[in-house]
Amino acid sequence: MPGKFLLEVVTPEKLLLSQQVDEVIAPGSEGEFGVLPGHCHFLSTLKIGELRYRVDHETHSMAVLWGFAEVTPTKVTIMAEVAEKAEDIDVERAAAKVAEAERRLQAGGLPSEVKEAQVSLEKARLRKKIAERARKASHA
Repeated sequence: MPGKFLLEVVTPEKLLLSQQVDEVIAPGSEGEFGVLPGHCHFLSTLKIGELRYRVDHETHSMAVLWGFAEVTPTKVTIMAEVAEKAEDIDVERAAAKVAEAERRLQAGGLPSEVKEAQVSLEKARLRKKIAERARKASHA
């Protein structure tokens, strides 16, 4: 397929995605990076963020929670600790997790507990944002 390359998203549990795509935008630990067909080789660590990929004129999203990306001219491999496709995220559950994380953060505590609450809030907000956008797109 000219102009396309393989995107694979792997978690410790399974191969979540294996698809020919036109473009990938990933949440690198040093900032977002984009990949098009023929990109040079590189490795990057990933932070909590949104992985976007385009197939023809349709853009898809998933939540990625840490990991690594390996880029070659013909393939991008995302090895994530956790990854969820937008359509697999329950919006109501994600909203409940945001509220729970906000309560934990307001409660304070030891520095380690506050940091854990901040990370939980970041993950919950990401999942909620991605799920809400997917829901709106499917109802449009």
